[in-house]
Amino acid sequence: QVQLVESGGGLVQAGGSLRLSCAASGSRFSINAMGWYRQAPGKQRELVATMSSGSINYSDSVKERFTISRDNAKNTMYLQMNSLKPEDTAVYYCNAATKWRTYWGQGTQVTVSS
Repeated sequence: QVQLVESGGGLVQAGGSLRLSCAASGSRFSINAMGWYRQAPGKQRELVATMSSGSINYSDSVKERFTISRDNAKNTMYLQMNSLKPEDTAVYYCNAATKWRTYWGQGTQVTVSS
């Protein structure tokens, strides 16, 4: 079992910044991939950013505004979000994958006002 705990969501004005954190615990197996996804009301959950084996990719909508990073010593992943837009408003979910399973956090609300 892997437990993922997210933090850092909130309400900001357009152009502002937030940093999301995701702390992972409880697995005997190494986490070889992590990522952030989001889901806006009435829309399907979409990929925001992922990282695995040194490879990082972003959705086109957040590229050059968001930065994904990871602190292995703390088992924590981060998503730095800059220049936020109202269309970034969504519930953001942390994802982590071991060799055998994929896990999700509970989600954290990000709201960007115009």
